[in-house]
Amino acid sequence: MTETPTQDQIRDAWESLAPRFDEFMTPGNLRHGEDALRPVDIGPGTRFLDVAAGSGALSISAARRGAEVVATDIAPTMIERLVARARAEGLTHIEGRVMDGHALAFDDDTFDVSASQHGVTMLPDLDAGLAEMVRVTKPGGTVLVVAFGSPRRMELIGFLLGALTAVVPGFTGLPMDPPPLPFQLADPGVFRDTFAAAGLSDVVVDTRTWDMPVDSAADLWNEVTSSHPIGARLVADVTESQRAEALQALDRMLRERSGGEPGAVLHAEVNVGTGRK
Repeated sequence: MTETPTQDQIRDAWESLAPRFDEFMTPGNLRHGEDALRPVDIGPGTRFLDVAAGSGALSISAARRGAEVVATDIAPTMIERLVARARAEGLTHIEGRVMDGHALAFDDDTFDVSASQHGVTMLPDLDAGLAEMVRVTKPGGTVLVVAFGSPRRMELIGFLLGALTAVVPGFTGLPMDPPPLPFQLADPGVFRDTFAAAGLSDVVVDTRTWDMPVDSAADLWNEVTSSHPIGARLVADVTESQRAEALQALDRMLRERSGGEPGAVLHAEVNVGTGRK
């Protein structure tokens, strides 16, 4: 039985990943953040909370619309990178706070919108994290969560697992019973029930397919292994020769998809859920 990691272990894992996450994941996440916020009315004066913000996918997108943003993350380097990105764009109305999503240090009924993109779903206790988001949202306000859909419809992972299976003897892939934390709300029905159990009304879960362009096999490898500690662990025991073979396999797969080019557009299923407090 796998033990639940401690908060220190979770912080340390994300802290060590943060520079690569910011480099390889955040640019794409920002594009998706703009799309994720479409169902929510956000503008000047909106008090917006981003939980488990990483280095800024939703925070920067909301700030671009004029919202007053507070971004939280358990990893200090994530917050440092987020604030640096905001300053580079001249966005002065973003405050970054290092904070555990299970215990938000805010008063009840503080924010108009509380949101999380692939963040609260990474918490070992999703229900506790969602309850905190609901608690700090004003009555009549909105909670928004973006979660991965089925892992079988996330081609970045599928391509890498296929390549590793082909070249690493005994490679077992992702454990799926239970599914990894990022896929806790992959089922739209479970997503809706979870929001309803948290006390939210007018719940809508919209399943979308997001484009995820990769420039090369190396780009794909970097994105998956920088996206989550699980991705880093997938390749922790891969030798240099196996990595080289896997990259060759990925290159073939991408060229087959793109008609001969080294890069391709892959796809991922995501669920965007909103509910009213």
